[in-house]
Amino acid sequence: MTDNPHIAFLGIGLMGAPMARNLIKAGYDLCLWNRTAEKAQALEADGAKLAASAEQAVEHADIIITMLSDGVATKALLFDEGVAASLKDGALVIDMSSSKASEAKDHAMRLAKRGIGYLDAPVSGGTKGAEDASLAIMVGGETPHFDMAHPILQEMGRATHVGGHGAGQMAKLANQAIVGVSIGIVAEAMLFLERGGADPAAVREALRGGFADSTILQQHGARMTTGNFVPGGTARTQEKDMANVLYEAEKLGLELPLTQILRDRYATLITELDGGDKDHSALYLELLARNQ
Repeated sequence: MTDNPHIAFLGIGLMGAPMARNLIKAGYDLCLWNRTAEKAQALEADGAKLAASAEQAVEHADIIITMLSDGVATKALLFDEGVAASLKDGALVIDMSSSKASEAKDHAMRLAKRGIGYLDAPVSGGTKGAEDASLAIMVGGETPHFDMAHPILQEMGRATHVGGHGAGQMAKLANQAIVGVSIGIVAEAMLFLERGGADPAAVREALRGGFADSTILQQHGARMTTGNFVPGGTARTQEKDMANVLYEAEKLGLELPLTQILRDRYATLITELDGGDKDHSALYLELLARNQ
């Protein structure tokens, strides 16, 4: 691996675009591909090269970063559409999408048969974290591959090696369970304060630094009371991740009642209130609908 490896970045969406831009700023040689080409074209001015196809993007790449919607999309691109066959020997795939741990393990095994490394490295921090290069990056895979990838990952946030293949996805799913359930109780607290005649903004300030304080309280609490649901992380993605938590929990013989309740509420927000593309803090709208 060279000091300045060639990087293919596949998936230039809400998260992928700022992540790729930070790698370009750090001086890395990036070749981009996205199904909707216009989304990738915006980064040409920053110095990125664009590929006409995913196969073209990866054929000379030392590192391949995927930032797609889920594990199904990653599998389809790599294996069903044949992109993995275009990877050169010794390349390293870093899947930063959020998926099931079982999917990550399967991808790692299939790529290893071709002499290609794999890390599952999902992220947390939303679009703001992606823009600020302050993402929490949870990495599963072999230590030598993590060491190889670390200088690249640190340009997008704080990377922590949490275990073998699939462990990164398990960590992200735990994160999403915490986030989803926390949004639920923050929504209840904000509505409780509003209906009780207290100033939610003042209460959030009063709680700052205490045991109840959190990023979710401060950022999403403000979103809820001002009605700002422009997506940083969408409700659709949150529901998908919580469904994946329940899938993995069932395989482990675990019952996670709070995760189940909140996953069902997100499903209601999406299917009955047309909230799938709103920020995940829009769970507040589902709570309002319950209390009309």
